[in-house]
Amino acid sequence: MSEKTDKTEKKQKKAEETVETASAEAAPAKKGGKKQAAKPAEGAPADEAARKGGKGKKPAAEEKPKDEIKYIVRIANTDLDGTQTVEFALTGIKGIGNRISKIIARQAQVDPHATMGYLPPEQVDKLRAVIDNLEANVPVWMLNRRRDIYTGEDKHLYGVDLTMAVKEDINIMKKIRSYKGIRHERGQKVRGQRTKSTGRTGATVGVVRKKGEQGGAAKKEDKK
Repeated sequence: MSEKTDKTEKKQKKAEETVETASAEAAPAKKGGKKQAAKPAEGAPADEAARKGGKGKKPAAEEKPKDEIKYIVRIANTDLDGTQTVEFALTGIKGIGNRISKIIARQAQVDPHATMGYLPPEQVDKLRAVIDNLEANVPVWMLNRRRDIYTGEDKHLYGVDLTMAVKEDINIMKKIRSYKGIRHERGQKVRGQRTKSTGRTGATVGVVRKKGEQGGAAKKEDKK
């Protein structure tokens, strides 16, 4: 009987110890509600405190500087619209069309669909270099001045050079008294269009009444 009583006493002691430990653990939770985070040691860096406490401020994200657009890009003595794509902006140069502008962009290794105003200066310089040497970068059949009158060379003129060349050609036709030159002198249509109803120049004559109609109108006024 003594052995049984000893065993029961030991079991009771173990049960009492487990109850005491459980009550000791539950006591701080009842007082504070939540376990308080341990305070960081003085002199510890802020990021360590943020890691331990979980309430550190996140570093502000660095804002990337936005590229500013150039609304006017100067190429071949011409102001081009910087908001347009490269292939359409280049057509603003007199003497350069859609097909040649695409070839220029391809030869300069520039994206033809990129916005002209966002291009870096290096790529704009490449476009200028290709335009200055169009004869070497464009097929011969696409040049706008083949077998020049004075030099016999195949050229591609653009900008002011093109306007001056056209004026010189018209003056030559006037000097040699060709049919086209005479039509240019008279200000008439040059390419065989009809001139009966369109292309009329000079002062317009208003409506002229006949003498009889004017006299009849005067008599009616006298009767009144």
